Amino acid sequence: MPFPRSSGVLLHPTSFPSSFGVGDVGGAAYQFINFLHSSKQSIWQVLPLGPTGHGNSPYMSYSSMAGNPVLISLEKLMEQGILSAAELENQSLGGEADQIDYEQAIPRKLRALAQAAQNFKVCATDEQQAQFRTFCHDHQYWLDNYALFMALKEAHEGQPWTQWGEAIAQRQPDAIASWQSKLADQIFQHKYWQFEFFRQWKDLKHYANVRGISILGDMPIYVAHDSADVWESPEIFQLDEETGEPALMAGVPPDYFSETGQLWGNPIYNWERLAADGFQWWIRRVKGLLDYVDIIRIDHFRGFQAYWEVKQGETTAINGRWVEAPGEALFEAIATELGHLPIIAEDLGVITPEVESLRDQFEFPGMKILQFAFGSDPGNPYLPFNYARNSLVYTGTHDNDTTVGWFNQLQDWERNAVVNYLGGVNHEGIHWMLIRLALGSVANQAIFPLQDLLGLGTEARMNTPGVPSGNWAWRYDESALTQELSNHFGYLTTLYGRQVHLPPPSDDLSDESTSTDGDYHG
Repeated sequence: MPFPRSSGVLLHPTSFPSSFGVGDVGGAAYQFINFLHSSKQSIWQVLPLGPTGHGNSPYMSYSSMAGNPVLISLEKLMEQGILSAAELENQSLGGEADQIDYEQAIPRKLRALAQAAQNFKVCATDEQQAQFRTFCHDHQYWLDNYALFMALKEAHEGQPWTQWGEAIAQRQPDAIASWQSKLADQIFQHKYWQFEFFRQWKDLKHYANVRGISILGDMPIYVAHDSADVWESPEIFQLDEETGEPALMAGVPPDYFSETGQLWGNPIYNWERLAADGFQWWIRRVKGLLDYVDIIRIDHFRGFQAYWEVKQGETTAINGRWVEAPGEALFEAIATELGHLPIIAEDLGVITPEVESLRDQFEFPGMKILQFAFGSDPGNPYLPFNYARNSLVYTGTHDNDTTVGWFNQLQDWERNAVVNYLGGVNHEGIHWMLIRLALGSVANQAIFPLQDLLGLGTEARMNTPGVPSGNWAWRYDESALTQELSNHFGYLTTLYGRQVHLPPPSDDLSDESTSTDGDYHG
């Protein structure tokens, strides 16, 4: 659906400053919302919020429905009386580093969260216990299987579900009952972590919404093979009947990012099986995500029109084929159930007229990337004068280098093309010139990675596609969000007509609560 003219910032919560080594939804998240509000922004885009596995990629999650417990704020648990100051005393890793050390941060944080779960079990008030029971009841349709899945992974030392033994891998009822009894404490722990994640996240979302800021979430088209989704419902995926491994794997053919394509390894959907019950699995997934975000960016949208499938055993994505998908029927079913959909289509890559037709049929905005605009001729669809209004423009996404890093590494001819298009590069720097270019375009929405607002180089890149390690680790320093930066960004936002005028929020928006460097006063 078309959105009002607006702008915002792309920043994943792990990138927040934190004393515990990895960002979370505590005080720094509220300060970031204050910064957005002060800067006249109306969108905060995040990456997928699910629990991550090896490599810490938010696009390879153990569940399409669950939240990442690493994002839970320990300080807020202390404020609630669930953790004591003494229990947090030795958990700090310091807040100065600009790269997350996941190997240190995650074990420390999970130990503290395990203590919180034990404390909650014995010390929670009647009201807290009632809230927990209500949460478990309302989310039972995914929570029970997810909590059991995670407890089983721990019991099997992290092994994928295909290696747990035939009885439990195939979810035989006797095996399920036996493991549920054996792992009752661990199952409770994972349910409690989800309860706290969603409670803290919804508090933060409310704080943003009443300040006129919408949360733009991210939904990967595929789910990880080693996930509660595939273990619970193997029939809706293309799996090898004997081993349970993906018989057909997802990916994309050779493109801008990789000469051998990208072989993601996720199992392809069994679309016939999904269609047989009116795509109920997808409807539940979209509805669940809309419970805690306002807008959904569907990653790899083109896969809903046709997807690239690669047979088991291939080591690159070169030897694959395109297969048509039932995208029209899927989105019609979702719209019938949920109404008009606040969806943005990630329509990058090999885009055909059929993909564009599917996108436009449902009025989903497409994406435009300025870093892709200068490498060819005036017909380049990423040049601003070729945009449709119903689109979302970025300087770059989480998969791109930062604008400064990108510009510095261009070949001379392409760098000259950028400079000529802009009429030179002034004292503001290339990052602000591309931000101005995006803000001034006709695209209804413009979003910028925080790294570009800060003018950072390649060292601050979030992800390099095709590179298996060293990604998702950047975070900013708590001193970075200055009033000067907010004033300049807000000025440009107003100059280019992207300030959204909304009714005043229902809660207090005093000067103190909207400062960019104050504590949380919600």
